[in-house]
Amino acid sequence: MNVLGRTAVSVAAALLAASGVAQAQPDFELVARPDVSFQALNPLRGEASPKAGVLWGDIRNPAATGTLVQFRDGFSSPPHIHNITYRAVVISGEVHNDDPEAAQLWMGPGSFWTQPAGETHVTSAQGEATKIFLEILEGPYLVRPKEEAFDNGERPVNIEARNVVWLDPSDVSWIDAPRDALGPQMAFLWGEPGDNGRNGTFLRLPAGFDGILSSAGDWLKAVVIEGIITHQRTDSKTRTRLEPGSYFGTPTDIDHALACDSSAGCLLYVSAKGKFAFSSR
Repeated sequence: MNVLGRTAVSVAAALLAASGVAQAQPDFELVARPDVSFQALNPLRGEASPKAGVLWGDIRNPAATGTLVQFRDGFSSPPHIHNITYRAVVISGEVHNDDPEAAQLWMGPGSFWTQPAGETHVTSAQGEATKIFLEILEGPYLVRPKEEAFDNGERPVNIEARNVVWLDPSDVSWIDAPRDALGPQMAFLWGEPGDNGRNGTFLRLPAGFDGILSSAGDWLKAVVIEGIITHQRTDSKTRTRLEPGSYFGTPTDIDHALACDSSAGCLLYVSAKGKFAFSSR
């Protein structure tokens, strides 16, 4: 995704180091979407530049980072590569991300893709409010010309939302909930959950569902992709409504009470080390 001009990388990164406003405790972070501050990724492009707001991390440094990126309608990049692999989920609008010669495949909300380091590609957006969540496991996040393309052994993946394979509670041990059509579901997107490996999944909640999300690992971060989630730490009385683009996370085994307040259901992207557990209450 060509969102940073080469000459603007350091400027944009400095702007983005702390653009999210987190309710932070030593063991907990929460960033509500309205509190995210967006900055131009390439100030030299003016209003045509995509804008980004960091939820966690720092794209300037070798750190894991989660970022919201929003595009103007009609945005289209030239062919380019990145120095690192990134993964992304469409929150609103539609995005095309593929080889320069590929036919356009517009991915809507709830779609996921992986862009390997070194792979030449283009990115386009359509819709007045196109927004994605972008995750890197290690920075810095840089843009390079297509002439510097290389093969890092990974392959790109595009999964349109309608092609996501959903697993019911009867299919996985991660979810402890009634095994019926109205229960939560999950989908594995990338990674190796075994041996505390890094991984990314979707967690889908039906309207009105109330459950507990927990992890025994040292990394659990969740981003609201669709719907309105009411979040509450089980050791606190504070309840926070989280709209798409909001984030909560913890490096410890804190339990998160989640309620889906949207009639169409809710979708979260969960970044974890090892397995997490979700149970009804």
